[in-house]
Formats: sequence, C-alpha cells, structure tokens
Amino acid sequence: MNGEKNYWFNGGVALAVGIVLASLIFGWFFASSRKGDDAITVTGSAKRRISSDLVVWSAGVSYQAPQLADAYRQLAESVPRIKEYLISKGIPESQMTVSSIASTAQKRRDSDGNETSEIIGYSLSQQIEVRSPDVQKISLVAREATELINQGILIESKAPQYYYTQIGDLKIEMLGEAAKDAKERAARIASSTGNSIGSVRSAKMGVLQITAADSTDVSDYGVYDTSTIEKDMTAVVNVSFAVD
Repeated sequence: MNGEKNYWFNGGVALAVGIVLASLIFGWFFASSRKGDDAITVTGSAKRRISSDLVVWSAGVSYQAPQLADAYRQLAESVPRIKEYLISKGIPESQMTVSSIASTAQKRRDSDGNETSEIIGYSLSQQIEVRSPDVQKISLVAREATELINQGILIESKAPQYYYTQIGDLKIEMLGEAAKDAKERAARIASSTGNSIGSVRSAKMGVLQITAADSTDVSDYGVYDTSTIEKDMTAVVNVSFAVD
C-alpha cells in the first residue's frame, strides 16, 4: 500500500517538475522571440543650402486700340525694341523666346454692365521669356526693365523664377546622409535602454522640401520655392531597425 502511495507521490512530483521546466523553456523561447520582434522606428534628415543655377523670367507688352491694325502696329514696334534692350544688357538672343500674339476683342457694355455684341476695340499682348543660367544678371535686368517705360514701352515685368537643376543627383546623396542620421538616432535610443540595433526592417523616403533659405515652411506634399536664389533643401527618411 505504501509502495503504491510512493509511486503516485513520485509521479506527481515528476509531473510538477515537468510542468515547471516546460513553463521555463516556453517562457525563454517566448521572450527570445519577442525580443527579435522589437523594433525602433526613427526619422533621419539631411539639409543643404543650394544656389539656383537657372532663372526663368518673362516680360510682356499689351496695347489697346479701336482698330486691330493700330494695336498690332504698336506691338510690332515694341517687341523688337525690348529684344534690343535685353541684348544691350548682355542677354544672348538665343536665351529669349517670343510668344505668339494673344488678341481679345473688347465689347461695349450696356447700362446694366452686361457685355453686348458690339466691338469697340482690340487688345493685343505678347510675352518675351528669358531662360538663362546667369541668375544674377537676369535678376538685375528684371528689376531694371521698367526703364523701358520711359521709352514709351508699356512693359510688364514678372517676378523671376529660380530653379536648381541638379536636384536628382543631390537627392540621392542627401538620402544617404538622412539614412545615416536615422541610424545614429536609433543607436542612441537603443543604447539608453542597454540594447543595440540590428538590421533594417523597413525604410520609407519622405517628401523633399525645397524652401527659401532659413524658412520653416513644410508641406505633406513637399515644397518647391521658386521665388529666391538661395534655398534650403531637406531630405527625410523613416527607418525601422531591429533591436538586439
């Protein structure tokens, strides 16, 4: 009888020990697998100051006259004089593009302000666009072009637009710098908790921001400022690292 009791007692002990060992082993594997699933996601960025290497500037003239021929004659006289003026400022004719003439018939309005079918005159306009890598020169000419008004030419000078044409090459380089910045940030975060980072789990490129120098403007769709010569270009990447 005592042997039977000892048998069941020993069996119960063995079962209990087995359950404890199984729990410890399962817990260790669970903790190990969970540790392998841990990850840190950080945002890295890189910023460069760039200077525009292309300027696009346009100026236009428009004339109104009761007769179409009169408006056309005034326009035909003014456009060559504008080109001569730009050439005298050192702008090659090859950098100029003259648009086709846009014409609009002006109609009389009745006492209620509604447009009638009676034509009382014509308005003609034409644009001259300059595309040049000489950014500083064109910027200066655009400011001085109103001198033509003193010569009887009703020129309308638009604000120049400034571009940087090497964005593609620079973007690749800056994304590499942003990824390096993300790795350094992740390593500092992991080390503060006694861990280290492992392989990259995922990486996503953010939108490119090209803003006026020292501007804080950002957009979910990206910014491309064309109003200033000096700009700041910012590249961003979101990277997820495994935690070891």
